Amino acid sequence: ERVVATSFKEARKVTQKSSTRSWPVASSASLSRRILPGASNPQIRQGRESATLPGGSLGLGTLRRRRDRGEWLPWSRRDAARPPPQWSPCRCWTRFGRIGIQMKTRPGEVLIDCLDSVEDTKGNNGDRGRLLVTNLRIVWHSLALPRVNLSIGYNCILNITTRTANSKLRGQTEALYVLTKCNSTRFEFIFTNLVPGSPRLYTSVIAVHRAYETSKMYRDFKLRSALIQNKQLRLLPQENIYNKINGVWNLSSDQGNLGTFFITNVRIVWHANMNDSFNVSIPYLQIRSIKIRDSKFGLALVIESSQQSGGYVLGFKIDPVEKLKESVKEINSLHKVYSANPIFGVDYEMEEKPQPLEALTVKQIQDDVEIDSDDHSDAFVAYFADGNKQQDREPVFSEELGLAIEKLKDGFTLQGLWEVMN
Repeated sequence: ERVVATSFKEARKVTQKSSTRSWPVASSASLSRRILPGASNPQIRQGRESATLPGGSLGLGTLRRRRDRGEWLPWSRRDAARPPPQWSPCRCWTRFGRIGIQMKTRPGEVLIDCLDSVEDTKGNNGDRGRLLVTNLRIVWHSLALPRVNLSIGYNCILNITTRTANSKLRGQTEALYVLTKCNSTRFEFIFTNLVPGSPRLYTSVIAVHRAYETSKMYRDFKLRSALIQNKQLRLLPQENIYNKINGVWNLSSDQGNLGTFFITNVRIVWHANMNDSFNVSIPYLQIRSIKIRDSKFGLALVIESSQQSGGYVLGFKIDPVEKLKESVKEINSLHKVYSANPIFGVDYEMEEKPQPLEALTVKQIQDDVEIDSDDHSDAFVAYFADGNKQQDREPVFSEELGLAIEKLKDGFTLQGLWEVMN
């Protein structure tokens, strides 16, 4: 019997008919964010979160596909015991409910900003959480329940805007909208900063994402780009040239193309001597293997790129053979160093953060009281005392001023009044 789940509550009750074991169910956050075509259809279409199980029922949850048999198998504890694969920043990643190991930063990933009062308005409205902004992704998790979390790689972000959203904690307020695409599925995220009047959420995420988009030369496989200027490689920030090899043949055609090889700490670059625009840039991040193979031109350096970059196989002829072996050894060595500490090229500058109120609070210190024993009168008292006088005193001639003034009260002098003015 085929059972179709029409809502998330019903999906929790779907089980395998042939056994008593319940199949895992996808989280409500992933189902609510998923933008399905034809939303008016109440049935949940089969996609990444659903598949027909061997028993004939529809299970929503974490399933893995066996390529050798072509059938859907349930997620098992044996799979959970395996170490999680190190995710690549060049792939599209949108993950929900990741375990602690997968939430940790990978080599080369740096935490840029941490916001403690951010609400996931789309999937967890009313739940206060923490947003972590790194140089590769955005991570949000609930403060009350850390296993409720999500991770968004910058490479899958299509658009970031600010709109008005309805939050349970702040009501009608401005929020950050993030539209992503993972494989063929679109996801929409809404993050609301619970701190009134703070633009930190928008400035941090938008600025880091812009820096990621403008530094793709560090991570992407490039063909026929503006790499060479006056026969010299245009270096990227933090990039250093370790070796330059002249007379390297590119074996992409039957005759081959003579060019120059640049080996840096970030990538490998080759360009033709006759045409600088005929070039290729291969970052170490996209290299799958580096080997020496036999070809119709003799022994050649063969570089295979990753599937994310297109799975290219490039051949280069370097003479003599001793120089070829030294170059391969050097490239492999630099590739290992890069893998241990990658350079992704996302540069950022942290402005001075405002200090907390406790650090700015100055303790009140009791000043020492000094008693002046000099016997002189206070000139202000004279003015206060004169405020209650009934009539002006008679004028007298002052030799110091050379004019007539009102007679001073007893005990006060003209010199004392001048000391107050000074």
